[in-house]
Order: sequence, then structure tokens, then C-alpha cells
Amino acid sequence: MKRRNFLKGMASLPLLSSVSATNLLADNAKTTLVKNGKVLTAAHWGIMDVEIKDGKVVGSKSHIQYPEFVNPLPQNTADMVYKSRVKYPMVRKSYLENPDSPKPELRGKDEWVRVSYEDAIKLVARELKKTRAQKGIKGVFAGAEGWRSTGNVHNSTSWLHRFMNLSGGFVKSLEDYSTAAGQVILPHVLGSIEVYEQQTSHSLVLENSKVILIWGADPLATLRVAFSSNEERGLKFFEDLKKQKDKKIIIVDPIKSYTGQFFDGIAEWITPIPNTDTAMMLGMAYHLYKTEKYDKEFIKTYTTGLDKFLPYLLGETDKTPKTPEWAAKICGIEAKVIKELVEVCVQNRTMIMAGWAMQRAHHGEQPYWMIATLASMIGQIGLPGGGIGFSYHYANGGSPTCKGAVLQGVNRASVGAFNDSGDFIGTATGRMENGKFVVGQGVDGFKEPQGYGIPTSRIADALLKRGEKFQHNGKELTYPDIDFIYWAGGNPFVHHQDLNLFKKAWQSVRTVVINEQYWTPTAKMADIVFPITTPYERNDITMSGDYSNMHIVPMKQIVEKQFEAKDDYQIFTDLCKAYAKDLVVAFTDNGKDEFDWIRYFYESARAQVKESPEIYELMKPFDEFWAENKLIEFAPTMESKEWVRHGEFREDPILNPLGTPSGLIEIYSETIANMGYDDCKAHPMWFEPVEWLGMRDKPASMHMLSPHPEYRLHSQLNQTSLRDKYAVANREPIWINSEDAKEKGIKDGDIVRVFNARGEILAGAVVTQNISRNVVRLCEGGWYDPDENGLCKNGCPNVLTIDLSTSKLANGPIPDTTLVNVEKFKGKIPELTAFKEPKFA
Repeated sequence: MKRRNFLKGMASLPLLSSVSATNLLADNAKTTLVKNGKVLTAAHWGIMDVEIKDGKVVGSKSHIQYPEFVNPLPQNTADMVYKSRVKYPMVRKSYLENPDSPKPELRGKDEWVRVSYEDAIKLVARELKKTRAQKGIKGVFAGAEGWRSTGNVHNSTSWLHRFMNLSGGFVKSLEDYSTAAGQVILPHVLGSIEVYEQQTSHSLVLENSKVILIWGADPLATLRVAFSSNEERGLKFFEDLKKQKDKKIIIVDPIKSYTGQFFDGIAEWITPIPNTDTAMMLGMAYHLYKTEKYDKEFIKTYTTGLDKFLPYLLGETDKTPKTPEWAAKICGIEAKVIKELVEVCVQNRTMIMAGWAMQRAHHGEQPYWMIATLASMIGQIGLPGGGIGFSYHYANGGSPTCKGAVLQGVNRASVGAFNDSGDFIGTATGRMENGKFVVGQGVDGFKEPQGYGIPTSRIADALLKRGEKFQHNGKELTYPDIDFIYWAGGNPFVHHQDLNLFKKAWQSVRTVVINEQYWTPTAKMADIVFPITTPYERNDITMSGDYSNMHIVPMKQIVEKQFEAKDDYQIFTDLCKAYAKDLVVAFTDNGKDEFDWIRYFYESARAQVKESPEIYELMKPFDEFWAENKLIEFAPTMESKEWVRHGEFREDPILNPLGTPSGLIEIYSETIANMGYDDCKAHPMWFEPVEWLGMRDKPASMHMLSPHPEYRLHSQLNQTSLRDKYAVANREPIWINSEDAKEKGIKDGDIVRVFNARGEILAGAVVTQNISRNVVRLCEGGWYDPDENGLCKNGCPNVLTIDLSTSKLANGPIPDTTLVNVEKFKGKIPELTAFKEPKFA
């Protein structure tokens, strides 16, 4: 269709209410913007004071200042407001011409056409209806895995899922990219998800632990951010730990990370071959058992299944005893060191701080199962300063939980029901009555459709293997026939593995809609893009400390909305109006605007502490709280300062059982045994990864690890001036061992080509001794920037990673199981375009 015919066709769709022609939410003068001065706000990287001059952001810094360290991430608010922005609603040219045959192979290459906001809303509503009519619920995928912006109200993930549920349902994602294997295996072993739960308090570790074993984690980098907002107590803990001279700190990691360098000269650095952690732990367990130094009483009282695990450990089932010598041949660590490591843990109160990297690998369930088994044999789980923790490196786990109010978040709602005219009439939990949505009186006889989900890391498989069955955590699932993707709050063209394969899968669907603030790689690979406000262009409220709940922070709008950016809430509100009569009533909870939600969340939290006068006094009525623009700080209790992970279980395992079938730590799982999987059996085992340095016929020579970066939150902040601190030759930096670099003729600062059978990228060489031989480090999160031949000019490691799952159990991603080749780049260096706008018609 020609553009004029397209617009004529759009005119036949239901008109939006006149309120959508203006900005529904924060343009209504309920708050006056500060033109010159400072404003308090928050982001993942902390509570911040933002400096405004003539209505523009000119500076920012952490509101909470500790003398020992300065977090550099909060200093780049201006770049987050002004750089690489999506300015207007955009539709890909071929999609605009014919949405029924939109040439999806041109995504990422096609020109973009600017359209009015109203036309974009009507287009999305129409195509979503069309997809549901043709494919049903299984045709629509709402992806939002990623670190959406801070704020309890403007939560893009929640609003997307709320809209999709109310308008008819969707395919959701299961687990996430960060901890998928851990989320599935640990409930079978320890009865809880663990990776996102509170840890033994920092004070107890400082007081009681004699050995700190940091295995596969880089807390000094990852504790710069939190999922809500960072209260920064984790970094303070590691500063305090460094000052204590009576602690033995051991770091197990092929990389001398930011944390390793922080503890340089203090910590012992042990460097196993990547992906061999399970074998090393098995050698440790064998030594404990054979020397009878394991805690027999703990095993007898608090665990089940060691007797069924021992035949494998001792080699009775496969004629291969898992001795330290056997482990040494696999992991590259001397048997003597393996024995000494486990003995020092048994002889001293030891806290094992387990990182997430080891479970983002092929058979990633195994190291987590084995490290829990090893900790059980050591026998200190549930003791102050002893045991194991899976979240000390994330969101300040161990910062004691404060006594105070807790803000709630947006309810994602249940699936909507519609009458024969297409009008919204309610859900299974509420119904329309006299123009209002009444909760608790569901539509008579309406049953919610069966929900559909796929593991987050299997989205490419879902698109390429429609209708095929697969196993997941003991269930047989079927890949749905997805033809409409709506993504808000994430950047899958950086997160996902094997981006060339992912691109092929992505181009198999008819419609891709993205809500985005910046021209990210994912936005450039869409059909329709809505420009979204940053947190600094809207009002919100949040808490700091995912575990501590230390502060309630007002997030006042700092600057005017840029260009034609809208809040996610407004976009989904207007989509409701375009989609079905009365749908918007339920979506907005009978007409709540931005401030209504902020007030509602605050006052609901305030009501929680009404019976605690000393806390209630901290929380002034909402209008006073908002006018003051000051955070509210709660204090930890003596009980929370003395809290021990698994402490109640150790005190009485009968009255306080774990969430496993036995109520105990399950070294052997009957549940998993009954699943009959060949790649995840009834107890922890060593499985050879699909790619690793110890394999016979290596497809490439070096093992690439892609940990979390120091100066970003995944892909967030990549376009800011923080990049000047780490970019090498204007590319993502890749660490390479000095001896390896010398052999390959690579010098510090060279641009290198990193490649394997899956793709190729350019990166800037950092020649260093802070990494093992035959291992390279290229942090995840660099924006994907392919040229016409698929070469990523910026250095996104997921061009090279494998899109296989950890196992049939968890189906987690395996980015840290990757072999690559590295060579000095020859030829003309291509221009970097990652942060530039795409082509416009």
C-alpha cells in the first residue's frame, strides 16, 4: 500500500479518546520541574542527586557517600537522557507498506518511517487482534526479560504483561538469562530458589567467618547495581572485609577479576580450566570422604542420598573414582591444591560465596548441585558465618533486612473475557459493573485459558521449531506458533546466544513491537518502535536494597519529556482504548494516573506500619513526603543483623523443613531420577561440556568467558561516556594472557578478530597477566553492531556463544561454554555504528 492508503485504512479503526492526544500522565502540572538546582532520584546504580541548570541535566552523583569508594555509574545521567534516543514513533518501511507481507528479512536493513503516535497505537492494536484471531494465545509472545527501569509504577514488564493478560493472554517466558539453571536445580536440592534470596548477614560473616571462598563471582563489579535501587551496602562490606587481617580469602576463577585485583596480595587465586568446577568439587568431596573429615552428623541429620551418590563418587558405577588426581587432569589444578583447599574449609568456619557464572554453562545444574553437596559434607550450613550463599554478589545480599514498610508493585492481572461484540466484560477475578471494574466478582462461568510458557533462553528454538515438543523440569511442553512479539524492558539482541541464529529466528515472525528509550540493537530489529521516557522524565517511587528494603525514595520528574517519548503506562493505556471497549477501565484500575499509583503504593506501605509508631512517624502523609523530596530510611533490627541463612533449618529440621520432598538437602533426588534425563541424572555428576579446552578435537583454540562488566548494567549505559573508561580502539575490550598474545603477535591496544563457526567480531586487545592461559575475557552487554557480512564491529560476545541449553531439566543458557579463535585484525577498520540512528525514509 502507498502511505496515503495506509493512513486511510487506519482511519476506519476506533478513534482514541481525546485524552490520548495529550500526555495522559505527567504533563498535568501535578509537579513543578526544577529548572535550576538538585533533585533526588534513583536508578539501579543507586540513589542520586541530579544537578539541573536551565532545565537540563548537567551532573549527577551518589546521594549516599562512603569514604572508601565511589561508584562511577551514577555520574552519567545526562547521557542517559540525551544520547542515542528514539525520538518519534517509527514503523519499518516494508511493514508500513504491507503488514500482511512485511519482508521480515529486511529487519535491521530497512528504512524507518516516522508516524503519528495515534497511528502507531491503532496499527499495533489491529495487528495484535489479527494475530490472535489467526493464531490464538499461542501466537503472541510478550518478552520482557531484562533489567527494566527502576521504579515501582513505571515497570514496563508489569504493564506489558498486564495489558497482554487483560486483552486476551500471551506466551510468557520462564526463568531468566541470569540464573535459569540455578532457579530450577536449587529447589530440588535446597528446597528454595536461593539465587534471589537473603544471605547470612554481613556482620556475622565479618565476626565469624575465617575463610571466605569466592567461587566464580566478581562482587566488586556486580554490586555496583541492584534490581530495584542500590543502597551500596555490599561494596561497604567488601571494603570492611579487606581491612580484616584474620580472614583467609580464596578466589576460584580463571580470571583475576575486578574483585581479584581488589584483593591482590591478600587473596589466594586458584585458576581452574573453565567449565570444570564440578570435577574439581568432586575431587574435594572424594578427599573429604576418604579421609573421613566430612561432617557425618550433618549428613545424617540434614541430608538425604549420600549413600546413593557414593557409588559414583568412589567409581563403583563407572570404574572412575573421582580422586583429586582424577580431578586435576580435568580442571588443571594440582591434586595437592585441591586437597589443601577442602581441608582449610573443613578446619575453619567457611562461607562459600557461589557466583552465577558457573551455572551459565553446559550442564550448569551440576556445579550448583555439587557445591551444595560439598557444603553439606563440610557441615557448616546454617551456622553463623558458615555454609553457602548464592547471592552475595547480587543486589547486596547479606545487607540486613530493615524493619519498615515495603512498597508493592503493579499486579499483572488475569486473562480478560470478551462478549460477542468484542467488548471487555471482565476476568476470572473481576467484572465490569456500571462502568467500573469490580475485583472479586469474576465473569460467571469464565475460565482462564491455559497459560503457555517457554524458557527464556529457548526463544530462538521456539521460533525455529514451532510445534515440536521438548522437556523442561519434568514436563513435556510444546513450542507455540508465535507470530507477534512485543518486547518492553529488555534487549534480546544483546542478551541472547548465537545472534546469527537468533536473527534468523527473529525474522520468522510477522510482527515485532518494541518499547524503547534508545536505538538499541533490538529496536533496530523491530517493525514498530515506541519512544519511551527515561526515569528522569516521569514521576515514580522505589525502594533501595532488594533484600534490605532500606529506603523509600521519591523519583521526581527531572526534565521535560524528550521529543515524543511516552511512558509505557500511557502507551498500554491507549492500546487498551484502541483494542476493546472498557478494557482501559480494568487496566488503569478505574482511571488511576501516574500520581494515583504513586500515592496508592506509598499510602498502602504506610498503612503496614501504622501499629509501629516509631516507623509510622518516619512516613509522613504522601503530600508532605512528595513535597520534601527526601528519602525515608529504615533501620535493621537486631534479629536481622543476627540472621543466618538456613539457620532455622539447622536448629530444627523437623519443625523447619526445606521445601524439598524429603524436607532435607537432597544429594540424591528421586524427583529428578524419575524424569529419566540423560543429561541431568539423580545426583551431581561431571559431564563433559560441548566445547571446552580439554576436548580432543577442539573447534577453536581459546575459551571465551563473558562476565558482567564493571562499567555497565548488562547493555545499559553502553552508549554513555563511561565507555571512555574501558573501550580499546573504540571497541569492547578483550583480555588475553600475555604469553598467548605474544605467540599470536598481538599487542596491547590492537584491534583483534575473534571468531568461530558461529560468527565473528572485532574487539580491542588488553594484554594482561590477570587471566589464565588459553582463556579470553569479553564482557557481555556490548551493543550488537553487524556490518553487511555479519561482522559485529563493536564486539558483542553473543555473536559467538552457543544457543544450546544447560540440560533438559532447566534449559538455561550456556554463554560461558564457548571456544573462539583470536587473531590480529588485518584490513580497513570499519566504522562503529552501534550508537547511531538507523536509516530514515
